[in-house]
Amino acid sequence: MADAALRRIDRIDTAPRFTAADAHRLNNLFRGRETSEMLRVVLGERMLGDVAVVSSFGAESAVLLHLVAQADPSTPVLFLETGKHFPETLAYRDELVERLGLTDLRNLTPDETVLQARDETGLRWSYDPDGCCEIRKVAPLERAMTGFDATITGRKAFQAATRANLPRFELDGDRIKMNPLITWSREDLEGYFARHDLPAHPLVAQGYPSIGCAPCTSKVAPGEDPRSGRWKGWDKTECGIHIGPQDGDPEQPSF
Repeated sequence: MADAALRRIDRIDTAPRFTAADAHRLNNLFRGRETSEMLRVVLGERMLGDVAVVSSFGAESAVLLHLVAQADPSTPVLFLETGKHFPETLAYRDELVERLGLTDLRNLTPDETVLQARDETGLRWSYDPDGCCEIRKVAPLERAMTGFDATITGRKAFQAATRANLPRFELDGDRIKMNPLITWSREDLEGYFARHDLPAHPLVAQGYPSIGCAPCTSKVAPGEDPRSGRWKGWDKTECGIHIGPQDGDPEQPSF
């Protein structure tokens, strides 16, 4: 009986990775601190555990990727390779990865079995854009996120009303989602591009300030919301990977 009393009891840890209190604490801790310093501390000290950057390699992506590369170029970069991107985006992805010295690019692709069952013609985007995003973006990212405790996104408040009030750190399920550029203005981004001689996405000069999959991305007229060219004609402003309590229906999943 003595041996049984001393024997270690195995337990399954069911506690969440993070709570709302953790997100609140992080926002207070880094309040007023420079974005570059914040990323160096968070990534250098592994404050959030295993972290990945989710990048579209779109119009403004070079800024966040450059900041991350300066802090830790081995940070995993997750790219949703939907099979519907502009060729220019794929070329830009490869250019930025090489130029910035990012060493862990991960291209996330849709499940081929699901594609055959639900989008055999490849035209689901034309009549069910939410369903297309679910297959080609949301589900692949959800699978990839099983190995991570937190993500870093490139969302900015000025991009759309759904992003206007997001904090730097937010709870996403039991993970932390970090928005380092949320307070940056368009002028801040342009200044950073110029100071660091970062290459622009080739479609920006053609009138595409927000760039996603080719079938669902249109040019934007001067003065329009930068994301108004995404899913034009549909009541849709987000692909689904960032929908949560603060920027969409609270009953929707985060991925």
